[in-house]
Amino acid sequence: MPGTSTTITAKIAQWAARLQFGDLSRDAIYQGKRFLLDSLACALGGYRQHDVHIALQVLDEIAGAGRATVIGTCRKMDAVSAALANALMVRVMDYNDIYWKQDPSHPSDIIPAALACCERAGSNGKELLVAIALGHEFEMRFCEAAFPGIRERGWHHATLTAFVSPIVAGRALHLGAEQIQHAIGISASRHATLGAVTAGKLTMMKNTVDPMATQSGVLAALLAEKGYTGPEHVVDGKEGLTHCFGPEWKLHLLTDGLGESWRITQCGMKFFPTEALTHAPISAVLDLVKENDLKPAQVTKIRIHSLARAADILSDPSKYDPHTKETADHSLPYVIAAALVDRQVTPAQFTMQKIMDPMIRAQLKKVEVIADPEIEKLFPALQRVLVIIQTSDGREFKKQLDYPKGDPRNPLTDQEVEEKFAALADGVLSRAAQKKLKDAIWNLDKLGSVSKLMALTKSDTPAKPASKKARKARKR
Repeated sequence: MPGTSTTITAKIAQWAARLQFGDLSRDAIYQGKRFLLDSLACALGGYRQHDVHIALQVLDEIAGAGRATVIGTCRKMDAVSAALANALMVRVMDYNDIYWKQDPSHPSDIIPAALACCERAGSNGKELLVAIALGHEFEMRFCEAAFPGIRERGWHHATLTAFVSPIVAGRALHLGAEQIQHAIGISASRHATLGAVTAGKLTMMKNTVDPMATQSGVLAALLAEKGYTGPEHVVDGKEGLTHCFGPEWKLHLLTDGLGESWRITQCGMKFFPTEALTHAPISAVLDLVKENDLKPAQVTKIRIHSLARAADILSDPSKYDPHTKETADHSLPYVIAAALVDRQVTPAQFTMQKIMDPMIRAQLKKVEVIADPEIEKLFPALQRVLVIIQTSDGREFKKQLDYPKGDPRNPLTDQEVEEKFAALADGVLSRAAQKKLKDAIWNLDKLGSVSKLMALTKSDTPAKPASKKARKARKR
């Protein structure tokens, strides 16, 4: 490929193709296991969601036979279809990992590309850990490169995932550097996602666009494997990413210091199944309500000082009248009202019965979200929030938090990750099956076959409504 060695995609592809398990740090390997455990927990919970049931029905009709396993079913299908199904399961509850610098992202949405392509290649656990580390590395770097982030320009971060998923899929398929570079060009040049999916009233597409970008990367890698070509200048050339999306990009952040440290060690996990910027406000409200034993009838106003984007995305008029799970879990008024009434925010707070609960809905108008320019100056180094609760007897309670539970500076413990796994897996896997899967993940670098790992995700319990344990998932 003469003349293309200096493009950004060439540098990325060359590094990705050379990366080996021995290059990973001990902490990167450990975090890879943690994020896989968290992601499969989310997928097992997601397996029971209506969105996933619809998608699986469609894939039953259109998917081809293959070597990749669909979580929960143990059905084998083609890698492209399996990557979509599994990524949707990981993403659908909005409960998986979170990274937010200039742009937000959920790097673990790409793990299903690694799973599907490792299965297709007949790879072991070490190869899977390499692919997981790659996905987090470049998804997080792309989030850091745009000033301002593309979300502030009206585009969704799935746009960036379409650049990263082919890197993961290509390396998992053992493609050469030129093939990986072509895969990046194939996927990224045809997959840009409008921010409309997270604006106003939200639909099932909110949690589907990133899985579709993951699917795009797998398809691109398979095409490149057979000799298909794509534009090598898709990032930094004419009418590429930076040309079309403008205005300012720090492209050196995509490649500087590769291998010197690992972005996966800087990614966060979700303590609540909600949009990322709701986590600190939820934590602050729960602390104030519980510490002062505040009852909904006592509270007259809850003021939340946060980022301008929180006010824009999370408290527009539709968020004060949510009628879908997708709108509710992106509604600051709703999640704060639920925290006040139920003193917890778990998957149980996002059933339609709960969303329409008169007691919760009576609290929505008490919540005021204020875009605070002083807080804006601190982002993304801090995700500061100031919560002020006023009561009918004239008292006022304040709490400031600089980052939520699950942030790398306040991470979930291994026990908390395992508790989340157990709560979400309940009703899909028996206790014995849960233990086998957890043990396989914690010993992933010793596992000889990714297919053996995926076989352990097959549901061995009868389908049933969410259990009491699942309803109390993540209760604080």
